Amino acid sequence: MKYLLVEDNLELAEAIASRIRLDGHAVDHAATIADARAFVNTGEYDLILLDIMLPDGDGRTFLKQHRAAKNLTSVIVLTARSQVSDRIGLLDLGADDYLTKPFDHAELQARCRAVLRRNAGSAQSVQTIGDVDFDAVSGLLRVNGNSINLRNRELRLLELLIANKGQVFSKQKLVDRLFSYNDDVSENAIEVYIGRLRKHLEGSQLRIVTLRGLGYRLNHDA
Repeated sequence: MKYLLVEDNLELAEAIASRIRLDGHAVDHAATIADARAFVNTGEYDLILLDIMLPDGDGRTFLKQHRAAKNLTSVIVLTARSQVSDRIGLLDLGADDYLTKPFDHAELQARCRAVLRRNAGSAQSVQTIGDVDFDAVSGLLRVNGNSINLRNRELRLLELLIANKGQVFSKQKLVDRLFSYNDDVSENAIEVYIGRLRKHLEGSQLRIVTLRGLGYRLNHDA
């Protein structure tokens, strides 16, 4: 999954981004509302972590405009405001969740996972598709009862494909969704990860098919 972190405190931003990357997610960092708008206008994100007090304005303005533009990307607000009225206002503006500063990074990660699960229509971390069980939290894949521990990039690629079953992803689209803006990655890396996942899924009801000239799609052969 790919995150956009909007936070002007560089020390805090680096701490948050490091934890996100350790989980295998990609993250872009914006220190201002202007930078955040530029990222959103040119890229696609699964989750936005949004600070309120930013150098060039109020994060609530960004959130309001984000929803007014019919952008459905989930937003978790990181705020120092602890009043109930402030939190209610953020939720009414379209925030999916909020976290009051200072916060524990483990709680932030848990809230991110919960929001992403809701987006995927699942209340649990373990998803069962036919004869395949997939746990995006532990990185465990079970195929026909056999357990496989996935590497981070394999994990996030499979998570993306499962969340968008039937959707076609070009190699470039997968690069954009799995890596940060500053990552130097070629499309050949995607072929490697796709090849590994295909081996893991051999003999199961899930298949990653290649559509010549278009990209890849995850099929469920019931």
